[in-house]
Amino acid sequence: MFNKLLTASALTLALTATQAHAEKLVFAIGGSPQSLQGQTARLFADKLQERLGDAHQVEYYDSAQLGDERQLVQKMRLGTVDLAAISSIMSSISDDFALFDLPFLVQDRDHLLKIDEQIVMTELAASAEARGLKVLSTWENGFRQITNNDRPITTPEDLKGLKIRTPQSEWRTMMFTQWGSNPTPMAFSEVFVGLQTGVVDGQENPLTNIEGAKLNEVQKYLSMTDHVYSPIWLIAGMSGWDKFPAEVQAAIRDTAREAQQWSLDEGERMDKDLLEAFAAAGMQVNHADKAAFMAASQPVYDRFAEQVGNGKQLVDKAIALGN
Repeated sequence: MFNKLLTASALTLALTATQAHAEKLVFAIGGSPQSLQGQTARLFADKLQERLGDAHQVEYYDSAQLGDERQLVQKMRLGTVDLAAISSIMSSISDDFALFDLPFLVQDRDHLLKIDEQIVMTELAASAEARGLKVLSTWENGFRQITNNDRPITTPEDLKGLKIRTPQSEWRTMMFTQWGSNPTPMAFSEVFVGLQTGVVDGQENPLTNIEGAKLNEVQKYLSMTDHVYSPIWLIAGMSGWDKFPAEVQAAIRDTAREAQQWSLDEGERMDKDLLEAFAAAGMQVNHADKAAFMAASQPVYDRFAEQVGNGKQLVDKAIALGN
């Protein structure tokens, strides 16, 4: 019995020592675990841990436990966070990423993959690296829809006077201003309470984010606009990335590629299922007049071409990839 206890104690000490010397890799997101972003990130973290084995310990944090997206970007630059999933705020870091804030640019997920390969991983990635960030993969966040508590949104005129929560992105606020609403930038973690208390009347997000944060529980109207395809980018700080051994970098890239395809497939499936579920639960669903929204959106494209040095070229290239 004594020998068995001694063996067990030795094993415990050995495991503890192994964990203590394991290289930590900190990965964080701002989204909830129930959202598609959270599910994709969890899948990525688990599969990366399998690939890296006991020599590395992947520490994963969701729900803005380590800060919102702006804080995570700063922590990646400082090296206290190794990897993060970042969405709309990338356009505030580099104007080139505002390509994904342009309304009705991305036609479908096949179009997205072409843009990812020929624009994101080339020109946009270079722009991010110049600002200390490494773009590793593009994951699904989804096509964004509008919800509110006042009325169905069919044309831009229906948005007039409504306080709509937007991400902390100047381009998204510009878009909703152009459409006649009163955009209110707000961290995603604050949106549920903001809607519940009437600080804002509505918001815009992919269906998976709406369901993940239970925003449907405090919203009456769901208007299917598909006005923006919003990606999630897996990002690392450049200084931290360069310190990773080659085998760790390869494991991250391979796992990120698997997570990308899973997220796109799951996003398409969930869009269909959630639309039916929201309608069945009592939300009033309508389909917007996209032509009317597109006609009202030209000033956003004009501003992008004026403000972003290669803006017109990026837009023309992205549109051509859809054709």
